[in-house]
Amino acid sequence: MNSFIIEGGVPLRGEVQPGGNKNAALPLMAATLLTDEPVILDNVPEIRDVHTMRALLESLGVQVREHGPRRWEFQARDVQPQRLDAGLCRSIRASILLAGPMLARSGGLHLPPPGGDVIGRRRVDTHILALEAMGAHAEYHATERQFVFTAPRGLHGAEILLDEASVTGTENAIMAAVLARGETVIRNAASEPHVQELCHLLNRMGAQIEGIGSNILHIQGVERLHGAEFTIGPDYLEVVSFIGAAAVTHGEIRIRQAKPEYLPMIRLVFNRLGVDWQTEGEDILVPAAQELKITPDLGNAVPQITVGPWPSFPTDLMSIAIVVATQARGSVLFHDWMYPSRMFFTDKLVSMGAQIVLCDPHRVIVNGPAQLVGERLESPDIRAGMALLLAALAAQGRSVIHNVGQIDRGYARVDEKLQRLGARIQRVADGALNGL
Repeated sequence: MNSFIIEGGVPLRGEVQPGGNKNAALPLMAATLLTDEPVILDNVPEIRDVHTMRALLESLGVQVREHGPRRWEFQARDVQPQRLDAGLCRSIRASILLAGPMLARSGGLHLPPPGGDVIGRRRVDTHILALEAMGAHAEYHATERQFVFTAPRGLHGAEILLDEASVTGTENAIMAAVLARGETVIRNAASEPHVQELCHLLNRMGAQIEGIGSNILHIQGVERLHGAEFTIGPDYLEVVSFIGAAAVTHGEIRIRQAKPEYLPMIRLVFNRLGVDWQTEGEDILVPAAQELKITPDLGNAVPQITVGPWPSFPTDLMSIAIVVATQARGSVLFHDWMYPSRMFFTDKLVSMGAQIVLCDPHRVIVNGPAQLVGERLESPDIRAGMALLLAALAAQGRSVIHNVGQIDRGYARVDEKLQRLGARIQRVADGALNGL
């Protein structure tokens, strides 16, 4: 296991380019199961979760070849519903994305329970209800600890109203519907950028999907899909993480090829924390000379920042926003109703000197600015881990962050990118920490 050692208080300066969107890469990789022809993906992020998904696909018979950095070719010429490795499935939430394409392609799948970040209960009911509406059958075998998906009569089109705007639930339904007989309408569909990218890839493969970017999708099933090439867009969560890192260190950085059209709502929220940026084509420039000051609501009321489905402020950026707020003057209430454990990492910020009141599992009040000091920390999940890294960059003194493998699941070589921006950060094996 590795840890990061960070000497904080150094303004970041320079240029950085984000990796490919993890949340797009994983469903796009799953979608390669839908054809026996080669599918080439460019800008594949070099992160742990992607390699875990690759291992799962290879266990199903998919051949994966690398054609240079971040350019991978997938060919699912002959896939079989093999028993999947339970440990691999537990390590990522996205293993559930294999259900839809495997039902469409081979009629079934035995799937151990998916895992991922420990941020509260993450239901799979939405997936199952959508797939059952198209003719699938799903059972959970408790003794074998696995879901068994079958489609004894194949899949057919259906009118589907998702009981929540689940991103992965929407993606599973889309991948099942593109090869189902007849037309499928998915209402209350998620519309995040990565859902849109999945739809665009599938259309490039011969699918017929309309309504992309909205919460109502119309899908006309086709008999077969063919190969295609597709470039994965930048990870907007990584883009905003670097915006936050520049803000809390009072640095100035340029983020190359950042796709700023993804960020209007995020920009509105960060503006309320006193953070803004300039756009130059596809680049984002975060200036150093900006005042971190929370804008109150009318009547000088404490403002509230709440997450929601796209295009609202995404839950995965709540942890980053909280750290930025610790360095801004004023008070703000954060409310994440989606996950009951998202806020529990804030006790680590309090140990660094942050002024945070945990109201309940879903809400915290942050009062700033607070001078953070270095601390020994442990990354509980991807997003909280990155937030703690930002806090360590802003803090005075040395911080040590353990369990950085969690951060590696979503951010490729983040320590190397930060080093190029001037951060004093090093990756060390845990055994080398003795005496540090």
